[in-house]
Amino acid sequence: MNSRQRRGVILLILSVLCALGAFAGVLSVINDVKSKVGPEVTAYRLKADVKPYTQLSASQFEKTEMPERWLPKTAVTDLRRIQGKIAVTTLKEGSLLQSDMIVDQPALRPGQQEVAIMVDAATGVAGKITPGSTVNVYATFEGEREGAPDQSKIIVTGAKVLAIGKITALEPDEKSRTRQPTDAVPITFALSAIDAQRITYAESFAQRVRLALVAPGGDTTVPDEDRTYELAKDK
Repeated sequence: MNSRQRRGVILLILSVLCALGAFAGVLSVINDVKSKVGPEVTAYRLKADVKPYTQLSASQFEKTEMPERWLPKTAVTDLRRIQGKIAVTTLKEGSLLQSDMIVDQPALRPGQQEVAIMVDAATGVAGKITPGSTVNVYATFEGEREGAPDQSKIIVTGAKVLAIGKITALEPDEKSRTRQPTDAVPITFALSAIDAQRITYAESFAQRVRLALVAPGGDTTVPDEDRTYELAKDK
């Protein structure tokens, strides 16, 4: 082996050693990063925006992996936890799902039943009433005979709201005075059997049904003499 060949072999060996050194350096950096970051865990984020008080389902979320040490303590790592839950506020697309974003869906008590009616979106909801709210239900009726005064009646007091659906455009029926399309919202209540009949009757025959939000802890009782109102009798 001449001197040129020996120099070539030496350079080759040095190149291999440098490559091994660089590889060892990269491994060292990777191991150092792993030791600082720690193991990864599964979390879930929103595929799209979710409106407040919407019932949650697994299809609304996608799985993501992130370092455990960076995961918030409130992060939801098991989608079984969303069963029977609703969004407590607007959930934004891409947001990490956390336990403080969701609450239990209001449930029925013994003797109650779920009843859903369509309520005018402007006069019945106005963005203030949410699942879990307590409301009094008012209805206005035409006079029973020609010349009889119109009346406003409190149909149900202390009705518990279970769910609020999406706004739907409805065509007016034959009894409508305005003959204009109406935006209505399906609202589900937890009611006794007699209150369910009252509220269903009001939806079918009243000119308009209106919900009045009751303050938390407020008294929902109304004396019988105050449940019916006529303008002519107002003093």
